[in-house]
Amino acid sequence: MRIELNEDQKLIQESAADFAIKHVKPIAAELDETQEFPVALLPKLAEMGFMGIAVPEEYGGAGLDYVSYVLVMEELARYCGTTSVIVSVNNSLACEPILTYGTEEQKQEFLTPLASGEKLGCFALTEPNSGSDCGSMKTYAKREGEDWILNGAKIFITCATNAQTAIVFTSTNPSQGNRGITAFIVDMDQPGVSVKTMHGKMGIRASGLAEIVFEDVKVPDSNRLGEVDKGFKIAMTTLNAGRIGIAAQAVGISRGAMEESIQYSSERQQFGKPIGKFQAIQFFLADMAVRIDASRLLTLKACTLKDKGENYNNLSAMAKLLAGETATWVTNKAVQVHGGYGYIKEYNVERYFRDARITEIYEGTSEIQKVVISRELLG
Repeated sequence: MRIELNEDQKLIQESAADFAIKHVKPIAAELDETQEFPVALLPKLAEMGFMGIAVPEEYGGAGLDYVSYVLVMEELARYCGTTSVIVSVNNSLACEPILTYGTEEQKQEFLTPLASGEKLGCFALTEPNSGSDCGSMKTYAKREGEDWILNGAKIFITCATNAQTAIVFTSTNPSQGNRGITAFIVDMDQPGVSVKTMHGKMGIRASGLAEIVFEDVKVPDSNRLGEVDKGFKIAMTTLNAGRIGIAAQAVGISRGAMEESIQYSSERQQFGKPIGKFQAIQFFLADMAVRIDASRLLTLKACTLKDKGENYNNLSAMAKLLAGETATWVTNKAVQVHGGYGYIKEYNVERYFRDARITEIYEGTSEIQKVVISRELLG
């Protein structure tokens, strides 16, 4: 497969790089320190079309492809993991399921404001006792006439502190496990919805992570996404697309850490010469470059298949697995290159190191990716 960017893709990559340098890089360290959601940045991201990159223009999006999406993700993550994951959630986890499974009315009412950046979305699947095993979720929706009554709690929900719209997965037939899950589009301003901010994260610290509690929340059946008891498929196909975005995020974080290491090793003097002159450091940098490029190419291959309408499930899992583990490895070595300075906040690699770790966990752990890959291989 030949992967070559066209002129439009090159332009969006350049635009994203310029935007990231001008608007994201200057505030990245501050966001990490304060843990405050970057509200002021959202209109700027929206103006660039970054909140609905692959959504058709008729629904408020930029009308671009998934290759363009991952190019934007990498450039943002190169400087700030928090900013990139906010963009990822709104694109992959909020817009994508409505675009794929929503009715025309749902697209007009919910997708358009999300894709245009007028509103922010989140994806509520994980629960305190239900992570990889989403079939054991306790959040329950009961039908009452033309409405559904939701009760339960979701946890580790990115963007939840500032989201106006949530894609919520509930159990509607508990005895059926995965085959008894239904998805809903929920207005976060509905009575009975409460949000509890979660602080103290290792990395990606300003992403608006929160617990959402639903207490007798009335949701009209017109807000049901897809068929009753068919929500598991929606969740899994949404995560398949989302993993591409997280792979791109991991590539961006890795790239940022490598660039910091190259600069530092060119300036830091030991034994009368820059440490970049020593073979040990050179080998670190060489291994970083190889792993990053391999991760990038696998990510681009996955989204190229998605853009063609071909099966990309296995490749998205491979891309996330490789890119996530690469990010952890690269940032670890970046700290090593910086020595003692890599262990303090004055240098960005300390933040990259913390931000990278989550890419092996959210939207499917590395172990879950291996399950997906092996099942595909075994038929």
